[in-house]
Amino acid sequence: MNIPLALTYDDVLVIPRRSSFSSRSEANTRTRLTKKIEINIPIIPSNMDSVTGSEMAIAMARLGGIGLLHRFNTIEENVEEIKKVKRAQNLIVEDPYTIDPTSTVAQAKEFAAETGVSGLLVANGDHKLRGVLSRRDFLFATDMDQKVESIMTPREKLIVGDAHTTFEEAKQIFAKHKIEKLPLVDEENRIVGLITSDDMKHIIDYPQASRDKDGRLMVGGSVGVHGDYIERAQELVKAGVDVLVIDIAHGHSDLMFEAIVKLRDAVGDIQIIAGNIATASAARDLCEAGVDAVKVGIGAGTICVTRLVAGCGVPQLTAVMEVARVTKKYGVPLIADSGAKGSADIVKAIGAGADSVMFGSVFAGTAETPGVVMVKGDKKYKIYRGSASFTQTNDRRKINQEKKKNMSEVVPEGVESIVPFKGPASDIVNQLVGGLKSGMSYTDSHTIAELQKNVEFVRITNAGQIESASHDVKAIT
Repeated sequence: MNIPLALTYDDVLVIPRRSSFSSRSEANTRTRLTKKIEINIPIIPSNMDSVTGSEMAIAMARLGGIGLLHRFNTIEENVEEIKKVKRAQNLIVEDPYTIDPTSTVAQAKEFAAETGVSGLLVANGDHKLRGVLSRRDFLFATDMDQKVESIMTPREKLIVGDAHTTFEEAKQIFAKHKIEKLPLVDEENRIVGLITSDDMKHIIDYPQASRDKDGRLMVGGSVGVHGDYIERAQELVKAGVDVLVIDIAHGHSDLMFEAIVKLRDAVGDIQIIAGNIATASAARDLCEAGVDAVKVGIGAGTICVTRLVAGCGVPQLTAVMEVARVTKKYGVPLIADSGAKGSADIVKAIGAGADSVMFGSVFAGTAETPGVVMVKGDKKYKIYRGSASFTQTNDRRKINQEKKKNMSEVVPEGVESIVPFKGPASDIVNQLVGGLKSGMSYTDSHTIAELQKNVEFVRITNAGQIESASHDVKAIT
């Protein structure tokens, strides 16, 4: 038996070359996520239930990346998560939330909390604008049984626009009238949209944001290959999802190819990412099946123990290189999923042929991850668990109402853990992007495509790994 050598990120370094850079800021990190979708940074948080919910997806899209929502919710919950992202930032909210003028203040507060908005347009069944309930109205309301119409700002006192109001016109209106919301109405006073001061601020503050053709934040959703996955995909597409991930542990399987065919029939030409895989033959089969991107990585994650349980996998650098040999021929982008610990591994993954890199543990514990902050002693933590961990498998069975099975038959391929609370994801992204740009400057790569072309690797020994880190000193940080 001929057994080839396979390498991972720590086994190599990138050879520096003469650089024309005067500053690393000259590096352009824009890349392809799929055949038709581009993002401004090649960084994606993992679509795990302890990493990417709507808050993470919003944060990443604003920073120029994208969030791919996990699939371990009910269909209805998944749809609401998509809607939260799509409503988080718009030039124009085309279908703004409204409340009936006869509703109570208590009902309005509950509805605003559920939808995550700070104020509401007031309208009844004919969808004609009656008034606006602002955050100030909520703040000073003392009687929760009052009707909305008694505390709202009535229509006759409102500044409004129409469907043709531009971004610059809206900026001038907000500046002149010091308002928070600009309702858009037609000739008959029917609501046709809404522009908010928060959205205007977000557009100005996040110029690199990943936005769809309507100016909304981009977001992806995940489906499996069993149960309600077709219905789930259809509902996610209706809700406005930009890309679907067929998310299974072993993507080179008949179940995957059956799912691709059924999903194409059900949702048309929506962009589809398929994975996970680790070989050139898997890449060839998926590319031939017509997917729009592939996700590479089996057993490389921090909390994944597939290689220990099943004995299967390929070290990540070699897996990416093998898959990239095929995907480049088909023009299919590659997402290197798991195994990367920091910005150096982004440089190596892209040099090996990846177009973007997915992180799990790096983002675990950030403020935007799902779940509550735990206090243990004098430190804060959050839960981080693998998608094939014992509790996740059990939760998934309940959500999908799968036939009850003896839980002793479950063989976990992931672990559950707590990780230190890390603060906002933006701090981590900024460090990752900065390190990536440094790597691009060392290799004279002004674009991601140039980095893929320019990287040359050198293998290193264990001594070289020790030499690469701080050593022979007591580091302060």
